[in-house]
Amino acid sequence: MTDALVPRAEDFDKISALLTLAFHGGFDPELLEVERGIFEPDRSLLVRDGGTAVAHVGAFSRDLAVPGADLPAAHVTMVSVAPTHRRRGLLTGLMRRQLREIHDAGREPLAVLWASEGRIYPRFGYGLAAQRLVLAGDTVGLRLPDPTPAEGTIRLDRPDPHRAELARLHERVRADRPGWSRRDERWWAYVLADVKGLRGGATERRVLLHEGPDGLDGYALYRTKEEWTDTGPRAEVRVDEVVAARPEAYLALWRLLLSIDLTRRVSFSIAAVDEPLFRLVDEPRQLGARLADALWVRVVDVPAALAARRYATDVDVVIEVTDDLLPENSGRWRLVGGPSGAECTATSAPAGLACDVRALGELYLGGAGLVALVAAGRVRELIPGTAVTVSAALGWHRAPAPMEVF
Repeated sequence: MTDALVPRAEDFDKISALLTLAFHGGFDPELLEVERGIFEPDRSLLVRDGGTAVAHVGAFSRDLAVPGADLPAAHVTMVSVAPTHRRRGLLTGLMRRQLREIHDAGREPLAVLWASEGRIYPRFGYGLAAQRLVLAGDTVGLRLPDPTPAEGTIRLDRPDPHRAELARLHERVRADRPGWSRRDERWWAYVLADVKGLRGGATERRVLLHEGPDGLDGYALYRTKEEWTDTGPRAEVRVDEVVAARPEAYLALWRLLLSIDLTRRVSFSIAAVDEPLFRLVDEPRQLGARLADALWVRVVDVPAALAARRYATDVDVVIEVTDDLLPENSGRWRLVGGPSGAECTATSAPAGLACDVRALGELYLGGAGLVALVAAGRVRELIPGTAVTVSAALGWHRAPAPMEVF
């Protein structure tokens, strides 16, 4: 067995075979070519046993929307260990080396990932920073407000011809939603690739385009799955994403999605926890929502990360941070900031709060409640009243939300 090495582009097939084995998938040449387009070999670490790939971790170079700002963030992905090589410390070694390399490169103050299992990544300092709602509901009888003249018009088409329009609107809306990642041309090709093996028996993907007074101001990507019962049609609308710059566009798109002929069900696996749909339908329980985890954030450079985001209200607090894997982050940091900017510097002043770097990751996107973390014992309040004072500043006017699994 060799030490971890940086693979070459031609190693992608072996890495893909490892991922297929680890995640219990099947070989799909179409999917393989789509994923090859976003693979970054220079951001990967690979362990081989002979000529076989047995452990791997990778990352994508993307920007992440955070409260009031946009930051380069290592999008950690493709983490896997072969069943024959478990319990040998391979995952631990790869994750620790990756964190150290991200920190030392000095470009990305954050790392972010989706977790296959929630118990794996906290030991590397990742905290659950954004949750999602999984919708699987019955649309029969579900009602939305009546349309208004200001809503505009909707067109139906295939997504590919409209890629440039979708990209512009996505980037426009992304600025106001912590947790959304920037999509360059490679990522739009990946997101819109309609691999047959992943359709699950549903139709090809379609797009609804909403035109308002100033042009495209909303779109929805979806597909449908046919089903018939003894009592009639029961097809399902499977929503992938809904992006809208105006409330009128959002309402119009959902009105159509919930009323497509011969459909009786809707599913949407990456809905925001503050999804406006719940304030629009006449019976939100009918959406069948359940809460699930989404984005896990690892603060890689504490002062750079805390200074880079914005804060909902003025804040001046000293936080004592512990980080066993990146000791440069450990210490007392004075955060002074507000809606227009912030700075974070080392200090010897008494700390008002104390936490590990994992809790800092949970708080970073503005979704986790500081007071709740204090109540759970995850953050210690060293000066009474600090948590209540600082809590509002760390929050944000929109809940963090994911947009796609990477």
